[in-house]
Amino acid sequence: MNKPLIISDTNSRSLKIKKQIVKVFSKEKTRRSNVIIVVGGDGFMLETLKKNKNSKKSFYGINSGNYGFLMNKFSNKLIVKNLSKAKTVNISPLEMSVKTKNKSKKSIAINEVSILRQSRQAANLSIKNNSKNIIKKLVSDGVLISTPAGSTAYNLSVNGPILNLNSKKISIAPISAFRPRRWAGKIVSDKSKVIIKNLNPRKRPISAVADNVEFRNAIKIIVKVQTKIKFALLYDKNSSLQKKIKLEQLRKETY
Repeated sequence: MNKPLIISDTNSRSLKIKKQIVKVFSKEKTRRSNVIIVVGGDGFMLETLKKNKNSKKSFYGINSGNYGFLMNKFSNKLIVKNLSKAKTVNISPLEMSVKTKNKSKKSIAINEVSILRQSRQAANLSIKNNSKNIIKKLVSDGVLISTPAGSTAYNLSVNGPILNLNSKKISIAPISAFRPRRWAGKIVSDKSKVIIKNLNPRKRPISAVADNVEFRNAIKIIVKVQTKIKFALLYDKNSSLQKKIKLEQLRKETY
């Protein structure tokens, strides 16, 4: 029998929940080994996963933020039972390689890679899938490449498609496309290598953002799924990641 490692965000609500969980597991134990309980919101979970990208542990999120799409609801009475019965979902992140004038940099993104204009002028971008042109010239505020796990986040806000978790696809969605005005983006295989070039880096600079890690003045960006990294996320039976994605597909917005 084991005691899980418990980490939390630093806000008062997260620390309060952590204190309750520590108290529960001082008296009870779980059958699961190598588990990290992460108390916080989606942003804190993304940060934790990135810090532990080489870990072989499983991650059980408890929501103390707002939406908590990657997290589970907290129940002091059911935490031990829920953790012991939680189902595993394995996800791989995107790997973003960015070339600037003087450097090459890399980062991973669990939700999405965002290519954004840096100035008041729209970005001029070309997008390829390996050597095949997807679009020769996109004039827009940027473009977003999303994983299935991240397709209900920023991707959905820019009218990108919600992808099933097992779809083996990634989404390419424009951000405020100006030309071609009606380009709706493209869904491609998760084996794709998406290559984005800035067609006018001097006059129209762009930044490349992997979830929340930003590299400015990007000239060329390559995005692909990094299958060598797999995150094991644990979900309660009634709040699985697959179920949350299905609910978002059926949701009707009210204003």
